[in-house]
Amino acid sequence: MQGGLPGGMGYLGPAGTFTEEALRRLDPEAAATAWAAPTVQATLEALRAGTLSAALVPFESSVEGSVSATLDELIRGEPLVITGEVHVEVQFALMVRPGTSLADVRRIATHPMAQAQTRDWVARELPAAEVIPESSTARAAVLVAAEVYDAAIAAPLAAERHELEILVDGIADRPGAVTRFIRLARPGPVPAPTGTDLTTVVAYLRHNHAGALLDLLNQFAMRGVDLVRLESRPTGEALGQYCFAIEALGHLSEPRMADALTGLRRVCADVRFLGSYPRAHGSPTRVPEVASARAYQDAQGWVEGLSWS
Repeated sequence: MQGGLPGGMGYLGPAGTFTEEALRRLDPEAAATAWAAPTVQATLEALRAGTLSAALVPFESSVEGSVSATLDELIRGEPLVITGEVHVEVQFALMVRPGTSLADVRRIATHPMAQAQTRDWVARELPAAEVIPESSTARAAVLVAAEVYDAAIAAPLAAERHELEILVDGIADRPGAVTRFIRLARPGPVPAPTGTDLTTVVAYLRHNHAGALLDLLNQFAMRGVDLVRLESRPTGEALGQYCFAIEALGHLSEPRMADALTGLRRVCADVRFLGSYPRAHGSPTRVPEVASARAYQDAQGWVEGLSWS
């Protein structure tokens, strides 16, 4: 694999994207030799095959929502688990070949997601320019360097890599937009709890009936587990068949979380565990006293002390 080492780290490429920037923050040493994969699917196929030991891919955008290519791979493919995450504030730049002025820009290349997040700026500052979608912001920068387009909207890192000049920096319509990236591995030991953890699962309904979603949610609510994300996705098996990606505050090692997952597995046709791992940001999770480990221990001791013979 060009640019990478068998058994090493991989990420969604090409080089110069926000995913590479995220990898540099998460693991600078691994970033130096990591493989830049052409697609999310290729990244995760290499991980499943054992060619990679870990992979970093985009998972969620604060503007566009979930990255469907990643979520669908986790829902339908051979199981993988999340072992960590990193958040990157998305700062887009308009980059050009040296000597190009704003007045020279007629054709701009970028990724559709970047286009969606800079549409207002382009309409205001370059109303006559044509925006052409490309497979990635980094490829857009490559094609500007090759004189195919006049400018690219991409991560500032792409300008550094392809010897372009940043004509205008910080052009996002919504400053402060963040993309969440997840590090994936093949199933193995769960990272130790930190007190600021997330647990991610996918729940597959046993039957689609009135109150089926409520049955799922109650498994967490009655045990004091706070949900931070819930998303339905088609299973891919038949029209109208859906599963639910669920993210909850807490760690598998906590009795309340283990009990919630036990209840979830009981009411669902299947539950896919996608990991318990440290959050990139966040204060320690506040656990209600009635859902604390001590409360579970006391309740269990009480039940074991009962006699029905």
